[in-house]
Amino acid sequence: MRTTKSGQSALLLLDVVEILRREHVDYAVIGAFALAVLGVVRATTDVDALIFTKPGRLAKLRRPFSRAGFHIELRSADEDDPVFGLLILSDDFGNHVELLGGLRNLDPGTLSRTLKVEFRGETVNVVGREDFIAMKCFAGGPQDLLDARSAYQSAPGPVDLDLLRLVTRRFGREAADRLEEVVAG
Repeated sequence: MRTTKSGQSALLLLDVVEILRREHVDYAVIGAFALAVLGVVRATTDVDALIFTKPGRLAKLRRPFSRAGFHIELRSADEDDPVFGLLILSDDFGNHVELLGGLRNLDPGTLSRTLKVEFRGETVNVVGREDFIAMKCFAGGPQDLLDARSAYQSAPGPVDLDLLRLVTRRFGREAADRLEEVVAG
């Protein structure tokens, strides 16, 4: 592993990405790390990523991560949970990467809109701005809505509002209503 002390979850992500590639699992970084790529830095102690695979595959990923020396916690999802399970990966220093095993009603085009970002000589897939904002509106917590607003307001150019509204509506009426509040400022 690349990590040498606490506070290096972003470096741990590179080890996670290496294994995901070897296992042929597509992913997109989400959360605060993605927000930083989109232009707004805020403190965080972990990195979150969404994986694009069948729900049952999340449990099977324990084996390659275990062989690589990761500490692993698998959280199963209830039937009505919008996240299809969570695989929490950590190292001896307390760095964390959390892999969400899918997200209910996620737009199928999300993966095709990921940004390819260079980080420490590696290419990392980061969720695109519109999908990021939509996911944050779906999550709906105070920090999520602040992140959505920050990502919207920090855009270097125009945000594709048609796409943004389309992908957010997939998450339901509440997410769509939250988006309109974000867009209104």
